[in-house]
Amino acid sequence: MEHPALLIIDMQNDFVREGARLSVAQARAVIPKIQDVLGYFRAQHLPVFHILRVHRRDGSDVEITRRDLFTKHPFAVEGTSGAQEIEELAPLPGEYVIQKIRMSAFIGTELDLMLRTLGITELVITGVQTPNCIRTTVFDAIAYNYPVILVDDATGAQSEEIHRANILDMKNIGVRVMNTREFIALQH
Repeated sequence: MEHPALLIIDMQNDFVREGARLSVAQARAVIPKIQDVLGYFRAQHLPVFHILRVHRRDGSDVEITRRDLFTKHPFAVEGTSGAQEIEELAPLPGEYVIQKIRMSAFIGTELDLMLRTLGITELVITGVQTPNCIRTTVFDAIAYNYPVILVDDATGAQSEEIHRANILDMKNIGVRVMNTREFIALQH
């Protein structure tokens, strides 16, 4: 890897915390793996992007397919603890926080501009949830010509079956898929 950046996607209380209405089943299990990848990036002083879904209180910025859900059970609302990244992965000074209102980290954000400004040539993707925010971000990264490494055991979905099916789809479009151990070993 020449100039990689780490993206940690949607590891927020409303999607990870036990008992949260939109908790992703595999989210808690991927925390230690994300911490391992994050530890590597921090030790190497490489760019880290914390990608957070954050919505206005009135839900006026929620996509059409989730408006009913948001009306019944608001999620990732600005200024609430549910919108905050989990404590175990809290950003350090110098790490970037990007707020998004869509599944893709690229849509309506400054992510692409920041990556290009920093000279990033490859993205390493972690977080939740595989068929939604992970997948759309990966597909958009490919559309913007960023090679992607998807860290399989540092991403998760509602079930292993859903996770595996989406990983296979991404692998079939040319995304490099590896586990945390393989990723860290590749760097040494």
